[in-house]
Amino acid sequence: MRRTLSSSHGESSVGPWLPEPVVASQDQTPTDPADQVTLADEVGYAVLVMMETLSPAERTAFVLHDLFGLPFDEVANIVGRTPGAVRQLASRARRHVRNSSRWPETDAAEHRRVIEAFAAAATSGDLATLIHLLDPDVVMVSDGGGQVSSARKPVLGADRVARFLLGVLAKEQPGDQIDRVLVNGAPGFAVYQQGKLVTIASVTVAVGRITRLDLVRAPAKLPSQNQPPPAS
Repeated sequence: MRRTLSSSHGESSVGPWLPEPVVASQDQTPTDPADQVTLADEVGYAVLVMMETLSPAERTAFVLHDLFGLPFDEVANIVGRTPGAVRQLASRARRHVRNSSRWPETDAAEHRRVIEAFAAAATSGDLATLIHLLDPDVVMVSDGGGQVSSARKPVLGADRVARFLLGVLAKEQPGDQIDRVLVNGAPGFAVYQQGKLVTIASVTVAVGRITRLDLVRAPAKLPSQNQPPPAS
């Protein structure tokens, strides 16, 4: 998705748009039922990104029926449409979800293994291993909200994404820190510069490789907790 924003100088800033992530520490377990739904596999970050491309009616039918399990008759009463119309909306949304991902989701253990290997390769500057861990058609999207620097277009392909990431890490300064966090229930990263949270990275893994990286840099979308945890 792309959007156009007006800067304070009246210029237009065009760039990708990403939804606000739900971030938790790796050892944090949600106790509120609403949080558990939010962090469920069905609404992982990549799915949230995809759902933004649905029409409002398709998104409502999909969420109420497929995610919350409400029968079509009940959904129809809520949205003011016939059960048949709601069934068609949910079917279109479901088809869009399937077509948006050419790979099946990986299990939690495999996801974590790939994330650990990715972190080790990135921090050591191992370009060959980093490229191997990325799907050849990997996509990296960065949302700066028109306020901070970010890639104005998606970065495509394993070689380009790997070199982009290593270029960013090469600029790391004393006091910068990268921590492992949960982004919508799946392992991801929080990036701090001089003690300030500047990026949340959501990582989508399938068939043993990273297929998508979403970098949320827009200040308004970052968690209010800006300080990194104490070093262990």
